[in-house]
Amino acid sequence: MSLAPSIAVPRSRFNTLPLAIGLFCLLWSYAFVAGKIGVTHCPPLILLAARFSLAGILILGATAIRGDWSLSWRDALIFAVLGIANNALYLGLGYTGLQSVSAGLGGLIVSANPVFTAALAALLLGEGMTWRKAAGLLLGIIGVTLIVWHRLSVGTDSLHGILFTLASLASIVSGTILFKLFAPKGSLWIGNGVQNLAAGIVLTPVALTFADVHAIDVTPSLIGAFAFLVLGGSILAYWLWFHLLKVCGATAASAYHFLMPPLGMLFAFLVLGEHVEARDLLGIIPVALGIYLVTRPAKPVV
Repeated sequence: MSLAPSIAVPRSRFNTLPLAIGLFCLLWSYAFVAGKIGVTHCPPLILLAARFSLAGILILGATAIRGDWSLSWRDALIFAVLGIANNALYLGLGYTGLQSVSAGLGGLIVSANPVFTAALAALLLGEGMTWRKAAGLLLGIIGVTLIVWHRLSVGTDSLHGILFTLASLASIVSGTILFKLFAPKGSLWIGNGVQNLAAGIVLTPVALTFADVHAIDVTPSLIGAFAFLVLGGSILAYWLWFHLLKVCGATAASAYHFLMPPLGMLFAFLVLGEHVEARDLLGIIPVALGIYLVTRPAKPVV
C-alpha cells in the first residue's frame, strides 16, 4: 500500500495593507487636531523645533545603533534641503495659521496638495495633463474656495490664518516637486530622519529669537499632543507613508489623501468641539472628487 506524498499547503498570510492604510489616514488626519491643541499651549515655532529635533534624533539614533546608514552624502544634503520645505516651511506656516483657523479647515486646505502638485508637475516636469486631471484641478479649487469663502463670511476663521495655511500648502507642493526633480536615492526612513533634524536645526534659532519661551503652558494636553506629533506624526505616519509609496505606488498612495478632509473635520468635532455646517460638508465633495480624478491611474490602452 503506497502512501501519497504529503503536499505542503502554504498558509494564507494576513493582508496588512488595509490596516496600514487605515492607520495612516487616522494618524495623518488627527495630526491637525493635535497641532491645534499644541499651538494653544505653546508658540508654534517652539513646538515644531522641539518636535522635529526629537523625531530626527530618535530616527537617526536608532539607525546609528543598528549601523545601517544606507544614504550617500549627496542624498543626505538633498533630504536636508527638502526638510526645510516639507517640514520647516510647510508646518511652520501651517501651525502659525492654526492659531486663528480651525483644525478642520487647515486639514482641508492642505489635503488639496495632490491636485496642485499634479498641475505643477505638468508644467515643470512634463507630466501629462489630461482633461480628467484638469477637471479634477478645477473641482479642487472650487471646493476649497467655497469652504474658505463660507468660513470668512460667518467669521469662523480669520483671513490672516487662511493665508498662512495657503502658504503652507504652497510649501508642501513645492517640496514635492523638488523631491521629484532631485530624486534622492537610499533609505527613505533615514531620509525622513535627516529632514526632521535639518528642520529642527533651522527652526530652533528662529523660534528662540521670535517666540517667547515663557509663553509655554505645560499641561497634560500639551504633553499628549507633543508625544503624538513626534511618535505618531513625524515617525510612524511618515514610515507608513513611505511603506504605502513602496507597496501601492505614488499615484494610489496619494489618492488616500482625499479621506483626510472628512476625517479631520470629524476629529475636530469630536475632540475640539469645532462646529461643522452642511455647507462645509458639501464643499468636501468637489475636493474629494477632484483629488480622485487627478490621482486615479489612467486605464491602459488595449
